Amino acid sequence: MLDFQRIDSTNIADVGGKGLHLGELSRIDGVRVPAGFCVTTAAFQRVLAAAPSIDARLDRLALVKPDDRQAIGALSAGIREVIEGAAIPDDLAAEIGASLARLGEGHSYAVRSSATAEDLPTASFAGQQDSYLNVVGQAEILRHVRRCWASLFTERAVTYRLRNGFDQRKVRMAVVVQRMVFPDAAGILFTADPVTSNRKVATVEAGWGLGDALVSGLVGGDVYAVRGDQVVTVSVADKRRLVRAAPGGGTEDAPVEPDRQTRPVLTDAQVVRLVRLGRRIEAHFGRPQDIEWCLAGDDFHIVQSRPITTLFPVPEAGDQEKHLYVSVGHQQMMTDAMKPLGLSLWQLTTPRTMYEAGGRLFVDVAGDLATHAGRARLIDGLGKSDPLVRDALRTVIERGDLVDSPPDEEPAAAAPAVAPPAPAEIDPAVVPELIAHNRESVAALRREIQSRSGPALLDFILADITEMKRVLFDPRSSQVIMAGMEATWWLNEHLESWLGEKNAADVLTQSVPYNVTSEMGLALLDVADAVRPHRDVVAVLRRVADEGRTGDAFLDELAGLPGGPRARDAIRAYLDEYGMRCAGEIDITRTRWSENPAALVPVILGHVRNFAPGAGKRHFEQGLQEARRKEVDLLTRLRALPDGERQAAETKRMIDRVRAFAGYREYPKYGMISRYFAYKQAVLREADRLVASGVLRAREDVFYLRFQELHEVVRTGVADAGLIAERREAFVSYVALTPPRVLTSDGEAINGTYRRDDVPDGALAGLPVSAGTVEGRARVVTDMSRAELESGDILVTAYTDPSWTPLFVTVAGLVTEVGGLMTHGAVIAREYGLPAVVGVARATVLIRDGQRIRVHGTDGFVQILD
Repeated sequence: MLDFQRIDSTNIADVGGKGLHLGELSRIDGVRVPAGFCVTTAAFQRVLAAAPSIDARLDRLALVKPDDRQAIGALSAGIREVIEGAAIPDDLAAEIGASLARLGEGHSYAVRSSATAEDLPTASFAGQQDSYLNVVGQAEILRHVRRCWASLFTERAVTYRLRNGFDQRKVRMAVVVQRMVFPDAAGILFTADPVTSNRKVATVEAGWGLGDALVSGLVGGDVYAVRGDQVVTVSVADKRRLVRAAPGGGTEDAPVEPDRQTRPVLTDAQVVRLVRLGRRIEAHFGRPQDIEWCLAGDDFHIVQSRPITTLFPVPEAGDQEKHLYVSVGHQQMMTDAMKPLGLSLWQLTTPRTMYEAGGRLFVDVAGDLATHAGRARLIDGLGKSDPLVRDALRTVIERGDLVDSPPDEEPAAAAPAVAPPAPAEIDPAVVPELIAHNRESVAALRREIQSRSGPALLDFILADITEMKRVLFDPRSSQVIMAGMEATWWLNEHLESWLGEKNAADVLTQSVPYNVTSEMGLALLDVADAVRPHRDVVAVLRRVADEGRTGDAFLDELAGLPGGPRARDAIRAYLDEYGMRCAGEIDITRTRWSENPAALVPVILGHVRNFAPGAGKRHFEQGLQEARRKEVDLLTRLRALPDGERQAAETKRMIDRVRAFAGYREYPKYGMISRYFAYKQAVLREADRLVASGVLRAREDVFYLRFQELHEVVRTGVADAGLIAERREAFVSYVALTPPRVLTSDGEAINGTYRRDDVPDGALAGLPVSAGTVEGRARVVTDMSRAELESGDILVTAYTDPSWTPLFVTVAGLVTEVGGLMTHGAVIAREYGLPAVVGVARATVLIRDGQRIRVHGTDGFVQILD
């Protein structure tokens, strides 16, 4: 046994998360914690070791899939039955009795589970195990201790651990035994707003009686929001029921007297006093807390505190100034968490300062919003890309509490002596010239990096990043990209004004030349052509997909099959050209197709199943013919207008311009990712040397080092294993977080809304990025390598980057949660003629896999039809 006062941070393995926090709380000045003790995990292990058949049952449980509810239910019920029937050794029972005697045997107690993976900074596990209130007498307390042990294997707890990758054998259970407080009121205090994540706003929920009524959802409590020492909002609930201690032990549901049902549970002064206690507790633990409290008389008792694990971290700016951060991931169509090496390399690549939080990158735009010109430029630029970011920024500006207002009048710019020149004409021949230069630069890198190792390798990569940035930000490259974008905007604006034609450029940009990403998608259709005629080859690929194999061993299996060498060579040729790509490719640590060719097998099989030979060339030709027909139609209609000849001539010029330049937009990133893969291969070779010399434990350890840290490890031959382990654990917690589009320095997440009145009731609003309307079966896909698509399906996913392009040739439409008008998914959807709506909040949750939906790519909304 361990009394609360004897528990500190070294006892996590002995007392679990809940016990650890109660011990810590007991030592905070001014915080009242009901006295108690912990039955340690050693007692649990001792009893479990003596229980029959537990090992065999745990072996079977480890093999169960998280979605197999029937198997989980049966196995977990059997384990609970064994534990609840186990005998507690006499010496352990006596020790518990002695602890009760010190606290008072006649008192009532709360008996609460405290698992070793519970209430941790990276996983709260709140509510996964059981607690029992108002337990009286040693015999009942012993019985409830066993019930707490058994609750480690409730169906919900087992499923939670399976889904989150926790080993069932490694989780231990301690039990908290704590004197009961019989409160007048109880509730929860969040020291940061759980909805907005604002760290400066605390939220208090309060109800009559025991806190179980609120936690269980039996009643809704009063809700108070507090900023500083001021209650800023109060919502008083109609509280008709409460939970109280039952006379014979346990709890009971009871009615609330009529005169108290709509009376506030707490006064403003009490709320402020409680929040001050919460801030003291938060300061002790060093992060926002979810605190359970009781009010008896006028005294607050704290019965639990755990970290709020759902808050998105705030970037560290190193000052006390106000900052406003915009998500980089939402602009790059990569909102997944990135590992430290990936984050640092991206920071080295980009010209603007970026801040890290939660494994993501953010840009501080507070300075941009401090001037009229900066506001206009930022809101216009980001608004074209993502209307939700624009709305979030406008929300902050309209509130006026974070960003300083610019001067009422800014100095007028000096009038130009002459009219500004028209945009310079660009020779379309510059596009193949830029591509050739990019290819030559990447080829030189691949040759020269092969001979580098040790510190010289890292120095070489750092120098090549400068070359990469020179290629990426070549002024001519930027001019080409802007020329294509400006032509797109011009066509959409003018043709809607002149002809009422919405998003006309969407069809006009189908099958444009030089689009390396759309070419990549069509090239995989050619690979399918090499596979399709050969039954044995298809059979091998099906086994690879069905068995979930990884790696490239299957390519060797093809060598001895009829048609196998041709299929193998087609796959390898594809990898030579596009194998540096993968989902989330801006993170250098992500596994590339060349490293795991099996990831492409399901897509190849889908193409074999859904298409006839020659589909790649037909697909491109069909898009080209549609674009030409659209051009003829638009120009004919324009010439019929009063000023039609002039309008048609201007439009023809812009059509030629957009078709000459729009495809190139995808190429700079292709070149960048090609370089990233060369860097990664060289870094992993160096990692293998570090593992062989005992500096690192595994080659993937390099992913948890920033670039400069890796340089130092290579130079000194010394690595901090503790830092690497800490970052591994942090990355696991970041994966579960959803990054906001906009984040304030107070931690407030602002995601924006669509302020539209043209969306039908029940429809999901988004940004129209590729015109047309299509109806079909929704396929909600979170992992490209597991996509099983049929022709006519509509792809619904969180985001798409270039690696998703091979799926686009199969589907009939696209819906994503993240994206903008000029992001990769939008560009390719337009080129392939797919109606697409992006930026649909929570699309993968609100749309179920298999539902019929209708995508309105012209007007920007999605209707769920069944």
